[in-house]
Amino acid sequence: MQGKDWFVAENGQYQICKSARIWDLLRDNYRLYRFLTEVEDVLHNVEDESTRLPEIRMLVRRLIVNSYWVNSQSLEPEAKTGISVLLLYDELGFPLTVQTVTFVPGTTSNIHNHGTWGVVAVLKGQEKNTFWRRSSHPDFPDKIEKTGEIILSPGDIVSFAPETIHHVQAMGEEPTVTFNIYGETNPKQRFEFDVINHIAKKF
Repeated sequence: MQGKDWFVAENGQYQICKSARIWDLLRDNYRLYRFLTEVEDVLHNVEDESTRLPEIRMLVRRLIVNSYWVNSQSLEPEAKTGISVLLLYDELGFPLTVQTVTFVPGTTSNIHNHGTWGVVAVLKGQEKNTFWRRSSHPDFPDKIEKTGEIILSPGDIVSFAPETIHHVQAMGEEPTVTFNIYGETNPKQRFEFDVINHIAKKF
């Protein structure tokens, strides 16, 4: 499931990054606990986000290449919302969010940032990511403008800076399933954006 690696900066600019080759990532008995330990090691040992995110993208790709269990962990989307979230690991004091998310085709999220770094891998289906940036205006300090979009397919991985603004839409004929890992959210920096009224509110 070789795909592309993407990085999206806080200004909404996105780029394809170098991706590790699958045969370099193959491991025996590579499980979620080992992945989480290696992510924590990266967070403790690498201060620079420009270096940290490539390392975490590589670890995410190693996980989805080697772990059938992770690839099989998803819930049926809820009938009312068209979305379901399955938390894969939850421990008091653990600073990361690790989950799979399932979207019914056509389901669209609100426009938001995460207030922390994030890495998302598509496991099934397709997902369109639309990116935005803040557009300074004296009357509307929270005005945003679209910068572009990409469609992600199985094997593609996208990573975000804490202030990256985006929304996602599930594409195609089958539900979209993604593996998501996020750092510790700063709630004061996480927003939902109203592109019509040019306002941002706490997520």
